[in-house]
Amino acid sequence: MKRSVFFGTTVVAALSAGTVLAAEGDTLQEVQSRDVLNCGVNTGLVGFAAPDANGNWTGFDVAFCKAVAAAVLGDPGKVNYVPTTGQTRFTALSSGEVDLLARNSTWTFQRDTDLRLDFIGINYYDGQGFMVRKDLGVSSAKELDGATICIQTGTTTELNLADYFRANNMNYQPVNIDSNAEGEQQYLAGACDAYTTDASGLAATRAAFADPENHIILPEIVSKEPLGPAVRHGDSNWGDIVRWTLYALIAAEEYGVTSANIDELARSSNNPEVQRLLGSSDSLGAMIGLDDEWALRAIKAGGNYGEIFAATIGEQTPIGLARGLNAQWTQGGLMYAMPFR
Repeated sequence: MKRSVFFGTTVVAALSAGTVLAAEGDTLQEVQSRDVLNCGVNTGLVGFAAPDANGNWTGFDVAFCKAVAAAVLGDPGKVNYVPTTGQTRFTALSSGEVDLLARNSTWTFQRDTDLRLDFIGINYYDGQGFMVRKDLGVSSAKELDGATICIQTGTTTELNLADYFRANNMNYQPVNIDSNAEGEQQYLAGACDAYTTDASGLAATRAAFADPENHIILPEIVSKEPLGPAVRHGDSNWGDIVRWTLYALIAAEEYGVTSANIDELARSSNNPEVQRLLGSSDSLGAMIGLDDEWALRAIKAGGNYGEIFAATIGEQTPIGLARGLNAQWTQGGLMYAMPFR
């Protein structure tokens, strides 16, 4: 028996229903029946996920939500953005409130096993840092002994902070916050000497200040923070769809597939990997319950991984992040897509 995947009035013959394990649930079917993807995002972190004055969400993580919606629903606009805090994000995913968590979240042992989440890959290699006012006169995190520090509860950042200060025989006074917006307010109000979170988050937060030049990010990176989208345990097909959507964006950059040339390459590329990626051969989409052009739509939604990075958080944006570890593996970085074959 075949399932049908609907994109408007177009019916696409897809994967045999027997291949998708019914006992594991069927998030794909739920999303397509609902005709909208519920995507968990940050409550507001400029460059990653934040609404504008008209309520339109933009950012690095938002672009991934759009790519998944384009792949499974044929329309990158069919996304319901659900703001989540450090404390509510995993509950929102586990309870089914969201289908996908595309919020800056660190892949850890406990989250992967005890919380029963499946991290489908890493879309940003990060590390925890500290931001202080320039007039504090501090140039190193090791000078923060006795400082008050704003810290989001329910995060790896909270645990890393305790470990770092203990290891360096220092003391600190935590100022607990629930969201980045609250952290920014508390920090600017002088309630804490320093704000600590992922270095990318600090750059995004500083970029939103009226006087970013008066705040510095200290040089120490005190942890590994592999950030990535997550789905629930128990639906391996949905996990495959989200995982390979991420790989499609990364592979597209590696093979020079961009939002500008993708249609032409879909018609004329002689590269077998590109042909499989864009659905010109091998019908890989049928293996995950989608049509042949699922990855093509995902890439067209916002461009390849490099295009998304450059447009939302790259060096030419107010966030100003260099690719660093997030460069392609061919350019000295760690970004690497599994083979499309």
